[in-house]
Amino acid sequence: MHDTPRPHDLLWGMRPEQLPADAPAWAITVLAAGQPVVVRRARVAAGLVAVGLRGATRDQRLAALMPIEAIAHRLAPEDLLARQASEDLPVFRVLAELRPLLDALGHAWGVTGSAGFQLATGLPTAHPDSDLDLLLRAERPLPRSEARPLLQLLEGRACRVDLQLETPLGGVALGEWAGGAARVLVKAAEGPRLVVDPWATERAA
Repeated sequence: MHDTPRPHDLLWGMRPEQLPADAPAWAITVLAAGQPVVVRRARVAAGLVAVGLRGATRDQRLAALMPIEAIAHRLAPEDLLARQASEDLPVFRVLAELRPLLDALGHAWGVTGSAGFQLATGLPTAHPDSDLDLLLRAERPLPRSEARPLLQLLEGRACRVDLQLETPLGGVALGEWAGGAARVLVKAAEGPRLVVDPWATERAA
């Protein structure tokens, strides 16, 4: 596994006392129950990792900092593909449909969002109307001529599928890259920015 926690990795081991003093009660309950936190994009001091907590409802989200030394266990999005879903929901059926098709591309990929969280924890975080959030590790350039058929592969499924390309500069929505815009939005630790080529730092704008 990659040595440094990366965005969308799930981390176990954060304790309630490591939360800010004004943290809501639900966040304390989440950590007391041993639930994981998800790595988010942000620049932080050495020895810390930026994480997000999720509660039982969509409005229960909290940004926090976790000491790296507190990490007891880590799962990356691609580690979740071997997990069996605890419920028969559209997101998990679509995931099963797409798995052989995405495996054939030759890129590492995985599942994030509510479906990924449920696969990791068994908690019922996905629902019948959930989107399927996927991540594809695109360390090398993915030509737009390949991005367009990939996008078409994801369309028309039983649930909405959102795939994010994880490039050396950060995260890029597949739909935006395939769309042909002159510049695309990259989500990076320093914040979002528009770039011409999400694989070429020197051409970032």
